[in-house]
Amino acid sequence: MLIVKNGRVITRDAENPFFQDGAVVIDGEKILEVGEREALEKKYPQAEVIDAHGGLIMPGLINAHTHIYSGLARGLSIKGFDPHNFYEILDGEWWAIDRKLDLNGTRASAYATILECIRDGVTTIFDHHASFCEIPGSLFAIKDVAQEMGMRACLCYEVSERDGMEKCDQSIRENADFITWCQKEDSDMIKAMFGGHALFTISDRTFQKMVEANDGRTGFHIHVAEGMNDVWDSLQNYGCPPVERLLQNGILGPKTLLGHCIHLSAREMDMIRETGTMVVNNPESNMGNAVGCAPVLQMMEKGITVGMGTDAYTHDMLESLKVFLIIQRHNAQMPNVAWGEDVKMLFENNRAIAAKYFSKPLGILRKDAAADVIVMDYDPFTPISDQNIDGHLIFGIQGHNTRTTIINGKVLYKDREFVGIDEEKINAFCMEQACRLWNGLNGTGLKAAAYLR
Repeated sequence: MLIVKNGRVITRDAENPFFQDGAVVIDGEKILEVGEREALEKKYPQAEVIDAHGGLIMPGLINAHTHIYSGLARGLSIKGFDPHNFYEILDGEWWAIDRKLDLNGTRASAYATILECIRDGVTTIFDHHASFCEIPGSLFAIKDVAQEMGMRACLCYEVSERDGMEKCDQSIRENADFITWCQKEDSDMIKAMFGGHALFTISDRTFQKMVEANDGRTGFHIHVAEGMNDVWDSLQNYGCPPVERLLQNGILGPKTLLGHCIHLSAREMDMIRETGTMVVNNPESNMGNAVGCAPVLQMMEKGITVGMGTDAYTHDMLESLKVFLIIQRHNAQMPNVAWGEDVKMLFENNRAIAAKYFSKPLGILRKDAAADVIVMDYDPFTPISDQNIDGHLIFGIQGHNTRTTIINGKVLYKDREFVGIDEEKINAFCMEQACRLWNGLNGTGLKAAAYLR
């Protein structure tokens, strides 16, 4: 039994949102009780103490859309890469990377991503993977790393025809095999979706194969209308906009998650709402790729569940919280919009998305919720209470404030040190695989030993 105490508790539970001097009691994989520190100390005197050192005690954060396969790209410059549009970004960088990513590269990418997530207080990820160099076994390789590191994850492989039908069929089988494994395992730590890249790289015939292989077992996780490529391709080749095409192919539904959704019509939003389909926005990635600002405010006004992801642009969900507010206000040219939607996306809608897949409640501190708890170093110089929590989260706290991360009742990161995780060994492996990947892309002769401390 653990008691996390000596801090302010932000629960994200509407009934008990804030405790000025609170504590969280953890018993096994679940939260046993949340309340005032003094009372819980007396009630559970034998509990092991996790000291928050006066910081904030919060639920672990959820990233509803990321890409582990980009884990080794930090600092990478590909020779000749000078993109002028979104397609050139995909083909010249991300597809180039995943075409060189074998199983060891996938494992290293998973280690790098999960280390960063734990360090930033992220306790659940929805990953959308691609490694067209070596597809079979790639989701299982990520699963193995997630289990070793203690990360809660929902995984899928992005089906695409961009490298031919043999690779496409392999990616369909990888999704189907992994879904079968998850069904048999029935773990509340590892779940599966059925992934798809983007509509302009998937024919209707492939959609039919995906639906047949899935057989209604899980939802789809797919990129939609991130760039105009999707819109033009659907209209020119199929005579309808992207979301309508998904509807016709049986992809939409209450467990399906659509990434980005930037270039949508009002009619398409209605289709998303009527089918109960979910959407995930990735504000920093959209800005970096210069693809536009998603109509999140309009979607949420229609009642669509829109969550928040990062597209692996960052692993810091609180950074994304800040950027979403800025891009939406800039786009609307209104300084008084998006605040409520911003906080709702990260702390309510991501929880609702996770609830479609994980049995224990995530993203909240209350009895019987999953024991995913983080501690943030934060000593504010202005008043903090249940009346202004969100203002402090948006303007005062970032992922690097994370001091302690607990996932499923297991302490993985305590007082800024990993627990039971050999960071030095992992970094050495990631460096070796990064040098192999970069050498393959640029024809250089980088040696891992030259870059390790």
